Amino acid sequence: MKSNSATQSTKLDSQQIRLMHLAGYASVGVAVTLVGFKVWAWSVTGSVALLSSLADSVLDLLASVVTLFAVKVGVAPADREHRFGHGKSEGIAGLVQAVIITGSAGYVAFRAVERLLAPSAVERPDIGIAVMTGSLLLTLALASLQRHVVARTGSLAIAADAAHYRADILTNLAVLGAIGLSATLGWQSLDPLLALVVVGLILWSVHTISHEAIDVLLDRELPDSDRKRIGQIARAHPEVRGLHDMRTRSAGAAQFIQFHLELDPRLTLNEAHKICDAVEREVQQVFPAAEVLIHIDPYGLPENRDPF
Repeated sequence: MKSNSATQSTKLDSQQIRLMHLAGYASVGVAVTLVGFKVWAWSVTGSVALLSSLADSVLDLLASVVTLFAVKVGVAPADREHRFGHGKSEGIAGLVQAVIITGSAGYVAFRAVERLLAPSAVERPDIGIAVMTGSLLLTLALASLQRHVVARTGSLAIAADAAHYRADILTNLAVLGAIGLSATLGWQSLDPLLALVVVGLILWSVHTISHEAIDVLLDRELPDSDRKRIGQIARAHPEVRGLHDMRTRSAGAAQFIQFHLELDPRLTLNEAHKICDAVEREVQQVFPAAEVLIHIDPYGLPENRDPF
């Protein structure tokens, strides 16, 4: 059995960690700002669509705090009790976010149905429009930062946070439309109807977040395209006779790859070790965040293998 000794390969560099922390703090800061403005705007306007956006922002704040905590834990290096690192904390954070956001969606749906049964006009629509426009601009800026951080780090927690902030962009647009049309055309039912549309958008973001989080927690394999690429890299070495029993998984930004490499049984242990080192380096050039574990098998040795 041959394991790579360079555990640094599974760690993020200092710049990536700083980016993840920046995204986490920015998310909390934006959420606090939006909650404050929307509480004031809702108290003035009475818009249930704005209330739906406020409820979403309150839950965004809680989710952002969870995300920041998960990021801080997730980037911590492996220790004696957690030899594979702490990356799965991001999957846990994603599930917590999904539960929180589902709760907010249920509350908004309840209030929207209430307003449908007893319609009322939106007060001071100018204030509501001003606040929601500012919210839209802040959310767009945060989503842009998060997209950059996810591209640089692969963080699941930041990606989950970004998923519901992207839904918030549509939410803000829907609320703007609801307030504007209700005020100009007198369509009182439009406000709660668009609030229900917002609920649908929120629940769709929950589906995305929970699916990705469960994949990480249940050690789902890397995409087939990645597995195929790993096999191609390994088999490209002239001394490699075959490869089998590949297993892969991810945990936050880290990836774990292991497989059995079939070599000429006449090779010395030292020669086989050098071949494994070479294959490992080639794999890590394409998957720099991966820890690679290679088991050496003599070519032609009959043994039980994974059926998949």
